[in-house]
Amino acid sequence: MTAEMIQEVGCPMIEHEVRTRRSAEDFPYEEHLAYKVAQVAADPVEVPEDTKEMIINRIIDNAAVAVASVVRRPVTSARVMAQAHAVDKQGAAVFGVDGRYSAEWAALANGTAVRELDFHDTFLAAEYSHPGDNIPPLLAVAQHKGLDGKALIRGIATGYEIQVNLVKGISLHEFKIDHVAHLGPSVAAGIGTMLNLDVDTIYQSVGQALHTTTATRQSRKGLISSWKAYAPAFAGKMAIEAVDRCMRGEGAPAPIWEGEDGVIAWMLHSPDRTYTVPLPAPGEEKRAILDTYTKEHSAEYQSQAPIDLARRMKQTIADAGRTTAEIESIVLHTSHHTHYVIGTGANDPQKMDPTASRETLDHSIMYIFAVALEDGMWHHIDSYSPERAGRKETVELWHKISTTEDPEWTRRYHSTDPNEKAFGAKAVITFADGEVIEDELAVADAHPLGARPFERADYIAKFRTLAKGLVSEEEQDRFIAAVENLENLNDLNELNVRLTAEALAAAPQTPEGIF
Repeated sequence: MTAEMIQEVGCPMIEHEVRTRRSAEDFPYEEHLAYKVAQVAADPVEVPEDTKEMIINRIIDNAAVAVASVVRRPVTSARVMAQAHAVDKQGAAVFGVDGRYSAEWAALANGTAVRELDFHDTFLAAEYSHPGDNIPPLLAVAQHKGLDGKALIRGIATGYEIQVNLVKGISLHEFKIDHVAHLGPSVAAGIGTMLNLDVDTIYQSVGQALHTTTATRQSRKGLISSWKAYAPAFAGKMAIEAVDRCMRGEGAPAPIWEGEDGVIAWMLHSPDRTYTVPLPAPGEEKRAILDTYTKEHSAEYQSQAPIDLARRMKQTIADAGRTTAEIESIVLHTSHHTHYVIGTGANDPQKMDPTASRETLDHSIMYIFAVALEDGMWHHIDSYSPERAGRKETVELWHKISTTEDPEWTRRYHSTDPNEKAFGAKAVITFADGEVIEDELAVADAHPLGARPFERADYIAKFRTLAKGLVSEEEQDRFIAAVENLENLNDLNELNVRLTAEALAAAPQTPEGIF
């Protein structure tokens, strides 16, 4: 049954108005947003086939980017911490290695591996998000509880559904709250679905998960550190612990979003703001994952279309008989969000600094456009190397690039029409002699509406490319066969990809910590 058919039989998405409520106000808990989220999670509706297929794609995508990051320092640190929490029974797998580990610590390690390179899926609306961050904690719990592939599919469908719809309805970055505040509740809801928990338990879990995962977005501002990768992984870990407590009868602050001292009143706009959050009606299929999109390039999503645009304009410049050395200035006309988060509107000097961290360069569209324009490509390691960032001609070009907000790009960014929604830019390149070359691109080539939309073969190719030299071909084949058989998979430990001993030996030695 398609979404259109469901709407015809009376099960459309329900638009829930969410606002601050006075403590003395009559506000039954069944009307709390957390309760409505819990009702969606507890709905036994079947997962549609196209959602199932996309879930498989995103598990492959997560594994691809995790493989590529396993021997990086932040991921190694998280893995070593998880390995300090080995268990004799049950437990979950830690990506890249053998053994069984405490589920919440496995979720932290695996979530950090997935997020480290900023190379997995994205959804942008009122807020922004990486909904693939739901998968590591859900998989860890599923492995710990001995669940099968069907249960995992249901949990992931819920996780995506809740996070995407919170992102559609509630802006966090407008008030400097990090986007993982939508992830804690979505993971808790997804766990509730997998474990067939009752609505009341999921309600309490959602509230606790939100309460413990709300933080400022300084993690993505100024000199960006390795915490950017840990932030969503930590949210997943907190959500697992929240569900565990609530399954034992513990409660959460309530109403968590709407309370007088709650999230809306004091962390977002004010008690005066009303938000509208869409959620599936009872019996409505969970299809939100189909609204999301993944990355061809290891860079912040709003860089995806500009990278493809720069690659195209490199050829245009060459065809015109010009070189990048002759460029006087480049202005990227783009959306409010792109300008103020990864553009010159952020007023972050670090975004123009050749010695900045990889995480900072990943959030500098000026740097990214300069390198893509010079190289005609983007590489998840080489494009960020200190040598590449410090190249004299690159720094000169980089510092000639600025961004400006264009109201039309901002409108398209926030459009609810998928055929119009865009995260691109128009580039105006002016040469020293006054000649101007312009071009624009609305969506990345890999976007569902782009020049080369990602399909199953592309996800598998991305996995094999990133796994080359790190994972044996036999192990690659085994993993792909297992994930493509997800609906019939009884042992979810088969979704763990093991690196070769040689690859793991290349991981850095980390200083001793507490564990």
